[in-house]
Amino acid sequence: MKSFLALLFVTAATATVLAADTKPMKDQPASAKPAATQRLTFGGGCFWCMEAVFQRLKGVKSVASGYAGGDVKNPSYKEVCTGDTGHAEVVQLEFDPAEVSFETLMHVFWAAHDPTTLNRQGHDSGTQYRSIILYENEEQKTAAEKSKAEAQKEFKDPIVTQIVPLKAFYKAEDYHQDYFNSTGDKNPYCTVVIRPKLQKLLSKGLIRDEPYLK
Repeated sequence: MKSFLALLFVTAATATVLAADTKPMKDQPASAKPAATQRLTFGGGCFWCMEAVFQRLKGVKSVASGYAGGDVKNPSYKEVCTGDTGHAEVVQLEFDPAEVSFETLMHVFWAAHDPTTLNRQGHDSGTQYRSIILYENEEQKTAAEKSKAEAQKEFKDPIVTQIVPLKAFYKAEDYHQDYFNSTGDKNPYCTVVIRPKLQKLLSKGLIRDEPYLK
């Protein structure tokens, strides 16, 4: 569903946007991060959704939508949508642990999607929409596994979220970045899927109603 609606939206935009869709993205090295912050990469379906959620969480300094978990270098959105690259749609966060803990981020992560559905979130289906946490060190791995065990108590069905090492993160095309904030209800997917998700998390007090990131 998301891919179909996104295609309609992109077609109605400009040829420049379509051309950007095939522009290779640079590999982001695992060591490039400010000393005062930590980094976390995960996916829970549509990266537009996850990006919008974590932009509304205090302590998160940046959110980038991208691709990870596969073996194809510099994949494009169209390639990832085929399901043949092995990559999942993910977001990579830079956060200040003095303001928001790893545990809090994980708590919001579990609440922001259904981790019990294999390769699917709502109408979005395919391995690119799988639930996945990509750790950068043993500390993150241990914390993620502990959080997963705790989260399982809240779900009747088994959690199928993968917990795997981050090999590489490829930032998605520019038009995918800050998508909900810049596009809003111009794309029906935002109205039907993203906005209700944000409203649900807001009602639970997990996020605020406006993004901290500008």
